[in-house]
Amino acid sequence: METMKLDDAAARLEALGNPTRLKLYRTLVRAGEEGLSVGRLQAKIDIAASTLSHHLKSLVVVGLVTQTRDGTTLVCHANYDVMRDLLGYMVEECCAEGSCSQVVLPKVA
Repeated sequence: METMKLDDAAARLEALGNPTRLKLYRTLVRAGEEGLSVGRLQAKIDIAASTLSHHLKSLVVVGLVTQTRDGTTLVCHANYDVMRDLLGYMVEECCAEGSCSQVVLPKVA
């Protein structure tokens, strides 16, 4: 596995640094691999369509979200591989230069 580049990690963390985008992303993560249609996603987080479109674009650009078409329906999916890579990047050097017995980190496969 190639280590994520600093600039890519920073861009993804910046995208998630907005409360609306973080809520949107967490909603997609919870939805599983099936994802959610834009309409269902909009209803779940209760925001205007134009606002949703703006925030989705930010997540798509950095690779955290993918979109597929099912006929006329646009379906959004969390990109779990990118999510795992980002989490791995955040913890890969934990305690590399010291001890951290108080830190409990989740296993990232």
